[in-house]
Amino acid sequence: MRKLLLLAFTVVSFANVNAQENETVGGFEKKDLYISGTVDFNSSSVSNTDIDSYTFTISPSVGYFISENIALELGVAFGIGEIYGVLGKSEINIFGANLGAKYFFTPSNKFSFFMGARVSYLNQASKLNGIEGNDINTFGLGIAPGINYFVSEAVALRASVGSLSYTNRKEDADGANASNNFDLNLDLSNIVIGITYKF
Repeated sequence: MRKLLLLAFTVVSFANVNAQENETVGGFEKKDLYISGTVDFNSSSVSNTDIDSYTFTISPSVGYFISENIALELGVAFGIGEIYGVLGKSEINIFGANLGAKYFFTPSNKFSFFMGARVSYLNQASKLNGIEGNDINTFGLGIAPGINYFVSEAVALRASVGSLSYTNRKEDADGANASNNFDLNLDLSNIVIGITYKF
């Protein structure tokens, strides 16, 4: 579903770029302040097993243009989830924070490409059949390209596609080993779509 939304969003954006090149609707400039947010829902089921899971995450952020092209962003993330497996039901609570920056190539235009980078922290707490387990802490670095399109003077749609990322993940337990992952994903399997409101 997210892939179809992104494709439709991209087609509409490119179709209107040339026709609306001289329009002044929307766009960013230095000292602009905005809020943005994404909503993410994932559900999965493993074939031939009794394992099902879902997660739901809301990620609001606030951004400020420190120059004509560069905006700094500060965001948080809240989420819940459940995993149903052979051992019972696991409940998941997620909290995170991130700090990043975005470079907009044509910020004053209605349509603009951007490149974003951020550092993030995520804490995942869980309970298995009501019994608390160990927290999992994840630190990450990521770079992702994207597009921004103003649909009115203050409201814009935003989408990022793929990412280059590094994550360090460790269970909060004595003797636990950390896992380190590098990931390069530049296809339509990693899409984030959000809405931005400019003050």
